[in-house]
Amino acid sequence: MSILQELTALITGLGLAVETGVFSGEAPAEYIVITPLTDSFELFGDNRPEYETQEARLSLFSKRNYIALKTSVLRALLAAGFTVTDHRYIEHEDDTGYHHYAIDTAKPYAWEE
Repeated sequence: MSILQELTALITGLGLAVETGVFSGEAPAEYIVITPLTDSFELFGDNRPEYETQEARLSLFSKRNYIALKTSVLRALLAAGFTVTDHRYIEHEDDTGYHHYAIDTAKPYAWEE
C-alpha cells in the first residue's frame, strides 16, 4: 500500500472525484487532486530503515462551501491515521470560480526492499 493508493480510496469513499497530479476531463463542482511530495527514511537508527514516511498534498477545489468539504476531509484523514502536517486556504480562482484549499499529509509505511 502507498499513500497515493490509500488517499485515493479514502477520497473516493467520501464520494469525491480524485486525480493524481492533474485533473483530466471536465471538472465537477468539487474535486481533489493528490500530488506526491516526499518519501523519506526519517525513523531509523541502524542504517536499515523499516519504515518510509510518505507525504502528499491534497488540493481541494470547490465551487460551493469549501469549509464543509475541508472539515469532512480532515476528519476522514485523522480517523484513518494520517498526520496532517499543514492545511491552508490558497485562493479563490476568479477565472474558474473554485476555492482552492490545500492539506498536506504524511504517514509511515513499512518499507520493502
